[in-house]
Amino acid sequence: MLSAKVLPRQFIFKDKSQEIKLSDPSPNFTPENVLNFYAQTYPILTTATIEGPKIENDTIQYKFLTQIGTKG
Repeated sequence: MLSAKVLPRQFIFKDKSQEIKLSDPSPNFTPENVLNFYAQTYPILTTATIEGPKIENDTIQYKFLTQIGTKG
């Protein structure tokens, strides 16, 4: 028998080479809403872009790619 399972979402970003995993504040939020929600706590996310979704380890992962500190 086949069963459906809702996978939890996980949001990840790197700050000073440290990977920070953020939980999903609300399943009703879009990834953009989650980014704006966490940007209040982590100002580095104000200029971030979103990569994903990618399914890994039974979670749906989104990466917030920060732009601060890069040249080009």
